[in-house]
Order: sequence, then structure tokens, then C-alpha cells
Amino acid sequence: MASDLPEADLRLLDAWQHGFPLTSRPFALLGACVGLDQATVLDRFRQWRREGVVSRIGPVLHQACFASALVAMQVPPQRLDAVAAYVTRLPEVNHNYEREHALNLWFVAACRDRDALERLLARIAQETGCRPLALPMEAGYHIDLGFSLSSPERRAASVETARRIRLPPAGSAAEALLHAAQDGIELSARPYRRLGRLAGLREEDVLRRLGQWQRDGVFRRFGVVLRHRRLGFRANAMCVWDVDDAAVDALGARLGAEPGVTLCYRRTRSLPHWPYNLFCMIHGKERDAVLALRAEIAARLGLDAWAHAVLFSTRCFKQRGARLAIEERTHG
Repeated sequence: MASDLPEADLRLLDAWQHGFPLTSRPFALLGACVGLDQATVLDRFRQWRREGVVSRIGPVLHQACFASALVAMQVPPQRLDAVAAYVTRLPEVNHNYEREHALNLWFVAACRDRDALERLLARIAQETGCRPLALPMEAGYHIDLGFSLSSPERRAASVETARRIRLPPAGSAAEALLHAAQDGIELSARPYRRLGRLAGLREEDVLRRLGQWQRDGVFRRFGVVLRHRRLGFRANAMCVWDVDDAAVDALGARLGAEPGVTLCYRRTRSLPHWPYNLFCMIHGKERDAVLALRAEIAARLGLDAWAHAVLFSTRCFKQRGARLAIEERTHG
């Protein structure tokens, strides 16, 4: 994906979506990589945060830390704004969009366990009078690995199925650190020192623990989290297919490896309302360009031999990372 950003800005935003430096003065290191001083780099990130381009700099937790689901609802058009506002206010909801389909409201809900998720969906149904269709993820082919602002390259194919994440003990300093880190590091010369103060840990202990969580897979990534719509990527399509269960993983791995595919996964069907099990997201600046790329990929992989649909997002009501609240989860 091409970007009109100056080269130094592009490198600061794009290159550090993964592997943000776990070192005492990370912004000085970023500056050295692009020929800017620490103060200038910090000023750039503060401006991007004010403008909403950067959501935060911090971890994206692995979905195995939560019981989560993509949820679809068919909301009468005259009630959509009110129902969307109610859903957006729920702390368990981290993404909430209107999409072009009879199922017109789509959101992601994450809770401490499956029972809590079911209770949340029951409460939403009772409060809104609309039936939520939960579509939990069964396998991931390309998940939450950042949002490339430059031309993406073909990736290695992979299939990731559900697994268990071991989280810190309740009441521990490590739990306090994980809780604090979710909101992102502060934009200051030594941001990890502040995380340490919040958790009662030394800076070096914070850096060691964050690195361990990255290696253990508690974090999908630790880096710059972008809001792509603020960068002009507003033509965003959820592309879905009803693929035979015997073929879906092989096709999903190939689809997830395609340049231009920003997310790709297999989800549970919800018959008879939702027959599709293979999903991918394609983000772009122009609708026609997204449709052309989708058609090219589908033709190359033979995907449109299966029933399919394209759902463009029309409004974004909420977009933030899932949060793991200390009081809202069980411990592994």
C-alpha cells in the first residue's frame, strides 16, 4: 500500500509496528535510524497521537488471552445509531463497525471466559432486541501483524489454531505490569521507567518481562498501533467465502499469504443466517482498487467457486485493542 508520508515519517510509523525497542531510551534509537534527534521523534509521535493516527505504542495481546468472537447483528436502520452507541459503550467491545449487509452491525467482544462472553451477548440481546450472531475464530492465517503502509510482500503460509496462554498470577507485580502496558507506553525519553513505577518494578525488570512475553506469545506484537482510517484507508472490505471444511485451511493459508490481505482467518458459521467460514480483510484508499485486488486474488486461488460476499465498512464506531482487566479474567 503506497503512502504519501515523508520517508522518515513512513519509517517511524511502518517499521516499528513490530519489535519496538525494549531499551531504556527507545525514541533515541528510533531517531538514530532515521536521522532525527529524540526530541523530534517524540514530537512526531505526540502529534500523531493527537491526530488519532497512532492509537498507542504497546502490546497487541494474543487472542488466546480472551474468550472472544466477531459478532454480527441485524439492526433496523432507524435504530442503528442508538444500538451502535450502546454497543460502543460496552468495555468488552473493542471494534464496532457498520457494514454493507443485512447484518449491518459488526463488533468484536472479548471477555475473561466463554461464560462471561455468553452473558454479555445475552445482555446485548435483551437491551437491544436484536439477536447477536457470535462467530468465534477457529484458525488464524494472518492475524494482527500490523498494517503495512508500504507495498506488502508475499508472506509464508501458516495455520494457527487455538491455544492456551499462561497469564501472570493474580495480584502479582507482573499482572500489574501487563495491565499497565496494555494502554501503551508514555511518550517520554524513558517510558519503561514509568511502567515500572506503576507496577512496582525496576526498569530493567520491566524490559526483561516485556521481552519474555513477546517470546512466549502473550503479545502478538509490541509496537506502534495505527488507526488506518486516519491515514486515508477508508475503503475496507471484509471478504467472505463458504469453503468446504476439508479445503478451508489449505485455501486460508494461501489467502493469508497474499500481499494486500491484512487479516485472514476461519470462523464458525451461524446457519442459516451466516454460511461463510473463510474471512479476509482488504484495506485500501479507493473502493474500486479494493474490489480489483479482491477479484485478482480470488481468481488466482479459485475462491469464487465457493459462495461468497463482500462487506464494505461504512462507519467506524469504535476501534481499539482488546483490554485484559485484572478483575475480568481467570488465571492460567
